[in-house]
Amino acid sequence: MLGEIYEKLLSVYGSQGWWPVTPEGQAKPEYTGGPANFSHRFEVAVGAILTQNTAWKNASRAIENLNRAGLLSPNAIRAAGLPELAETIRPAGYFNQKAERLKRLAFYLSAKTNPTREALLALNGIGPETADSIMLYGYGEPYFVIDAYTRRIFSRVGLVKGDEPYDEIRLMFERGLPRSAELYQEFHALIVEHAKRHCRPREPLCPACSIVQCCDYKQDRE
Repeated sequence: MLGEIYEKLLSVYGSQGWWPVTPEGQAKPEYTGGPANFSHRFEVAVGAILTQNTAWKNASRAIENLNRAGLLSPNAIRAAGLPELAETIRPAGYFNQKAERLKRLAFYLSAKTNPTREALLALNGIGPETADSIMLYGYGEPYFVIDAYTRRIFSRVGLVKGDEPYDEIRLMFERGLPRSAELYQEFHALIVEHAKRHCRPREPLCPACSIVQCCDYKQDRE
């Protein structure tokens, strides 16, 4: 069923081009197909922290600020004072807390060409969703990202209850799909798009849903 849902979503929405990164000479991240170099990979990692507990549009504004201030690199973040860094990322919310997390991330990634999931999880403030976002979208490692959108859609479909531990749901996806970072990236991006457009928290738009035939939630409401 996972493969069937993926194909249906892809046919409706097309390729999403995740994760947004800043094109050369610009300040605003765009959906260009993901990172192409170390700077982009670091930007993905920064974005994964900035988007914690906030919408991507707010994280994107914070990244623009970092770009304009010349602070979007490990060395620049390491050298910046915490008050300056926090003020720069203010649009992302929880800016004092996130500034400290960015400092820890910058020190770690300065020393590691190829980070590991385990080491990221050992950094204060980085949980499994953030770590997997960094590993999948930044470094092309096949870890499926589980977020609130994933729990919502697939609990309604009936494949999970929705309140299982993070890694239990992650492993369900990874065991049920070919082990491919490209596939995981595209599928997760499609899940987010579908949740925003149709599978809303309240009053989901079931009649227009492309996977309604797979969904227990719709059947339970009829």
